[in-house]
Amino acid sequence: MSRNTQTPALMPEGGWPKDFRSGFTSFVGRPNAGKSTLTNALVGQKVAITSSKPQTTRHTIRGIVHRADAQLILVDTPGLHRPRTLLGQRLNDLVADTLSEVDAIGFCLPANEKIGPGDRFIATQLAQLQKKPIIAIVTKADTVDKAALMQQLMAVAQLGVDTLGEGGWAAVVPVSATKDFQVNEVANVLAAQMPLSPPLYPDGELTDEPEAKMVSELIREAALEGVRDELPHSLAVVVEEMIPREGRPEDSPLLDVRVNLYVERSSQKAIIIGKGGARLRDVGTRSRKGIEALLGTRVYLDLHVKIAKEWQRDPKQLGKLGF
Repeated sequence: MSRNTQTPALMPEGGWPKDFRSGFTSFVGRPNAGKSTLTNALVGQKVAITSSKPQTTRHTIRGIVHRADAQLILVDTPGLHRPRTLLGQRLNDLVADTLSEVDAIGFCLPANEKIGPGDRFIATQLAQLQKKPIIAIVTKADTVDKAALMQQLMAVAQLGVDTLGEGGWAAVVPVSATKDFQVNEVANVLAAQMPLSPPLYPDGELTDEPEAKMVSELIREAALEGVRDELPHSLAVVVEEMIPREGRPEDSPLLDVRVNLYVERSSQKAIIIGKGGARLRDVGTRSRKGIEALLGTRVYLDLHVKIAKEWQRDPKQLGKLGF
């Protein structure tokens, strides 16, 4: 994460206000704590996939928030968890590397779930980051009544004192990303923690994630809908190629996108494909809408399901699949 990505050509005439702030923020928390949904709400566009299944996010995704007074680069990470596979350990290592470089951290704790051992484990890990501002963000505030929300806010504040000492968290903010409640306040609090700096990315840019990676994530999100609990961990999606269809008229281009979906067992392959291929066709139909909106062109999706046995535990296969 470099602060030298802004080139002089991108600077407006007269430079930026002296009090302009820019920096990197990472959201951490247990799996399914609302990190990706909050990232999308702050950016104002889908840059991170969301799912009710744990461990949906596998890659850090930067969403960029442009404000008159600040620029926030949001680094969405996988949920911290006690790893059971080599993939799980690599995801935890990814989180640790990210946290060492960001300017501030947003610790997401759902309003509708009591603080548990997983939250305390993460808080203890965060306490080891010296002098790093940590904002406790109580997500899913719309799922509880006011009394329960207040009780959770007090419990979260106490967790900060117990873990970090007398000062506790830099702030505690309730938010509902789906109801647009306090989303701007989260941005305000995070922006105040950023260092004085000109913008690090050009105006209008919302993410630096490669298009192929975002396409694969949209397909994986569609494939995870309504499947059994074990499948999210076993599913990997790789975009093999994205090429314009030859011979198409200029006013009606078509992009051919060839994608492989990898699972670990033949029973999982059957789940993804569905009876007579119905489920795989549905995955293509639902993901195509998001992909065409992302790329701004019509898309032909060519989806194939393949078996890569025990890929989560195989270093060579993890590398091949991008982990």
